[in-house]
Amino acid sequence: MSADHTARRVVCLQPSATVILASIGRLDRVVACTKYCVDVCQEIKSLPVTIVPDSWTASTAQIVAVKPDLVIAAVPYQEKAVAEILKSGVRFLGLAPKTLADIYTDIATISGSVGLADQGEEVISTMQREIESIRSQTREKPRLRVFCEEWGKPIIASQPWVAELVEAAGGEFVGTPGAETSAAAVQAQDPDVVVAAWCGAGDRVPLEKIIRDRHWEGMAAVKAGRVYCIRDEFLNTPAPTLVQGLRALAAAILSEDFPQAPGLRCITKTRLRIG
Repeated sequence: MSADHTARRVVCLQPSATVILASIGRLDRVVACTKYCVDVCQEIKSLPVTIVPDSWTASTAQIVAVKPDLVIAAVPYQEKAVAEILKSGVRFLGLAPKTLADIYTDIATISGSVGLADQGEEVISTMQREIESIRSQTREKPRLRVFCEEWGKPIIASQPWVAELVEAAGGEFVGTPGAETSAAAVQAQDPDVVVAAWCGAGDRVPLEKIIRDRHWEGMAAVKAGRVYCIRDEFLNTPAPTLVQGLRALAAAILSEDFPQAPGLRCITKTRLRIG
C-alpha cells in the first residue's frame, strides 16, 4: 500500500483491532478507542487517546471529532452510523471473524492499512508457530471432552476459533461453537472439562455459583475438579492474545503436561463440598 494512503489516525471500536495495532508497534496511530480496548491493552493508557463508548453507543459526532482516516469496528455495526462515517470521507473497516483463518486475515488487513504488512505477516507466523507447537505436544494424547462458554445467561458456547484452540490444546470441543445451549444439554453431554470465559468478566466468573445454580454437581468435570475460568480477553479477543488463551486451555486440559498459565483459575472443590 502506498505511504500516501496508509491510515494515520485510527479509531478502534473493537478491542482486537487495538491489540493487533499494539502487536505491530502501531498504537501511536490510535486517536480514539473504547474502554474495552483499554481493558485488554493497558499500554494505551499512556497515550493521548480519546475514550469513546462501545461500538453500539458511540456517536458519529464523537468519532468524526477526532478527525480519523480509518474507523475499525465489529459488525454488525450501527447502519446509520456507518453511513454517516462514510459520508464524512472516513474509511470504515468492519471485522466479523469466526475462525483462526479469519483472524489472520484481519491482522493482515489492519497491518496493511497502516503500511506495516510485513510486521503483520510476522505476527501471524508467530501465532501459527505457537499453535502448532502446542498441537504437536498434544497430538498423541488421549482427548478430553471440553465445554467452553463465552456467556452464562443464556449459556452461549465459545466461538469457532476457541473450538480450534481447544483441539490444538488436546481437547474435543463439546456442542456447537457460538450457539446458545442449556444447562441440561451440557449436563447430558457430560464433559470432562468445563471452561468459562465470559465476555467482559475478566477472570471473575463465579464458578462455584454457576455449578450450584445449574445443578451440575454430578458432572464428570465437576467431580474431577476440572472447572476453570480463563480470562475473557485471552479467548474472546480475536487477536494475538489468543496464544495466551491457548496456553491456559492446554494447562486446563492436560495439567500433567503443561504448567499453570496466567489467566487460568480452577474451581475450589472444598467450597462446593463435593466428594
